[in-house]
Amino acid sequence: MPALPPEGRRLAYGIQLPVQSQSTIYAEPWEATAGPDDLVAVARAADRAGFAYLASCDHVAIPRRLASAMSTVWYDPVATLAFLAAATGRIRLLSHVAVVGLRHPLLIAKQYATLDHLGGGRLILGVGAGHVREEFEALGVDFERRGAVLDESIDALRAALGPDEFPEHHGKLYDFADLGQLPRPAQEHVPLWVGGSSPAAVRRAALKADGWLPQGDPRDRLPAQIARIRRLRGEAGIEGPFSVGAIAEPLYVGEPRWDVGRRTLTGRPEVLAESLRAYRAMGVDQIQVRFRSRSRTELTDQIAAFGAEVAPDL
Repeated sequence: MPALPPEGRRLAYGIQLPVQSQSTIYAEPWEATAGPDDLVAVARAADRAGFAYLASCDHVAIPRRLASAMSTVWYDPVATLAFLAAATGRIRLLSHVAVVGLRHPLLIAKQYATLDHLGGGRLILGVGAGHVREEFEALGVDFERRGAVLDESIDALRAALGPDEFPEHHGKLYDFADLGQLPRPAQEHVPLWVGGSSPAAVRRAALKADGWLPQGDPRDRLPAQIARIRRLRGEAGIEGPFSVGAIAEPLYVGEPRWDVGRRTLTGRPEVLAESLRAYRAMGVDQIQVRFRSRSRTELTDQIAAFGAEVAPDL
């Protein structure tokens, strides 16, 4: 099962799930009282509307100093995506992003291999370095070395999520062999995308990953970031498919009758499609979209309208 439409086809589109993370930056008021039924309804709407993936975030615990902005609502991504794998049939399941440095690679591999096995080969493993110091300290992980830990974790996960029942990795931080893990992932190769927009994250994505998940880069920054990825891969002689992502501005299909914020792209489907096609012109392969909404019904209606009226022109 390909992760995204092949090169040359229209721009792919995915969605970060509501409810499962409720930072004040993007959560809508209705999400505060939402739950599992709402997640299922949104996931099924996205599946029907041709979305490439559902994404779920990863935080273990939010320190009190950040709770007012980030909230403490962060569902576990493995549990959430496994729950939704059983409720959907086609759509891919993306961790955006798993903070893999908080856990041993064999533990991460066990969780996500099982998810891919149960979900029929739909996993995309998105990984990132993390940014909340207190999470690392509480779990006994060196926050200052998280970049180096992530670098080796990616190598270890490549082995641990590969085809071998007894994966093997020998590194500075992790060393394992002769330890069997079944079930294996359903996919022969689990796509691994790196998240983040710092120079280190972009370099890591270019040299170690199958794709890049930027973290909030505005449109005017993307061309330079994409050019750097291409240059780094070319200099290293790395060939093969690579998925470039972008997070689009908030969207509302149609003319809203309420204040959706000045940054929100609104209007007729053809107007939205024209604006979003600019991402493809930059070299972006997939966009992650978020819709303004006042209720679950309004969100699922927006998802359906986007899939039926905007996506065909991407």
